[in-house]
Amino acid sequence: MTERSDVYTYSSALGDCESDDAGIFRLDMEPAGPTFQWSDGMFRLHGYQRGEVVPTLELVFAHKHPDDRERCEEIVAQVSSTGGFFCMYHRIVDAKGKTRRVLTSGEAVLGDNGSVVALEGVMVDFSKTLQRETEQTARDAVAGATATRTVIDQARGILMGQLKLGSDEAFQMLVTTSSHRNVKLVAVAAELVQLANSPEARIYLDRAVRAIQVHGTADHAGGRRAG
Repeated sequence: MTERSDVYTYSSALGDCESDDAGIFRLDMEPAGPTFQWSDGMFRLHGYQRGEVVPTLELVFAHKHPDDRERCEEIVAQVSSTGGFFCMYHRIVDAKGKTRRVLTSGEAVLGDNGSVVALEGVMVDFSKTLQRETEQTARDAVAGATATRTVIDQARGILMGQLKLGSDEAFQMLVTTSSHRNVKLVAVAAELVQLANSPEARIYLDRAVRAIQVHGTADHAGGRRAG
């Protein structure tokens, strides 16, 4: 039996290709029953080494996650009957009990009479990619929250120094200005910090501080009248 060559994979999160991440297969529709050819990658994806098992349809479907197996069986049956292309994002559970999130895609090979004689395709494991992208998203979110806090704290410090305010009062002025202008609090804070960090913009910083003071004072006065 001809051994299938492996494929090379790449993702922005995964980086260079890794041997455990993908494999290719061919399912031949023999008169005596379907037979598989697997690359080494396909064996590894299912938790085996070449020679440990003989790949069969029963083995393939046994490794599908219970919640995904029925739909995968339906798609394989449909393509085996009518031909065409297929793509399935699903889960497999390998021989070691590890759940992998994989994409299986391929096409039906037609014989001279137009009937399906084989299915060929590739299986790619996205588990590491998804994990790394999720972890990166979480790190970016934490970094963004930290940066936001830092900018707001800096703006609050500027108001405290310029207007001789307490921390809470300065923060409330920023909140009031944000609401009045209908822009995010961090955007108001960032503008103030940017002006403070530019010696040429000193006059504009004073104007911005006075505008924030006016908004905050007017809101506070209005609150007293309403009470």
